[in-house]
Amino acid sequence: MTDKDFMTRAIQLAEYGMGNGSGGPFGAVVVKDGKIIGEGFNNVISKNDPTAHAEILAIREACKNLDSFQLDDCTIYTSCEPCPMCLGAIYWARLKKVFFACTQEDAADIAFDDQHIYEELEKKTDDRTIKFENLLRNEALPLFKKWKNKPDKTPY
Repeated sequence: MTDKDFMTRAIQLAEYGMGNGSGGPFGAVVVKDGKIIGEGFNNVISKNDPTAHAEILAIREACKNLDSFQLDDCTIYTSCEPCPMCLGAIYWARLKKVFFACTQEDAADIAFDDQHIYEELEKKTDDRTIKFENLLRNEALPLFKKWKNKPDKTPY
């Protein structure tokens, strides 16, 4: 299969999910060694889950199929440029490449505008729209020290 074939599959998944009322027009596939190992389409509405984006679901399935929390030899094909949450997941999963069809601007034109999130990330915590409050830091820090010194931890 070619890059165009994988992107076509992502677009088909987007259309399927939108058509059955699962969520918006977004689909994704994760590929390793020329084979699809994870697929997803937006399920925000059907699962009442704001994190059920196509890329997140495709990454979860790929990780499950590989029995790994890293996808460093994999590529993701997504019907739209990833939102900030999905972009974070792509980096955490260590995917090596992202192909996308529609752009952020295309998504904004149909009322999927993430610009406010990008702007919020640039702000200091105290200046964000959602209020953040630091609480019980001193009580939580010992757990971080335990993790740092844990001899049998799996780094990620």
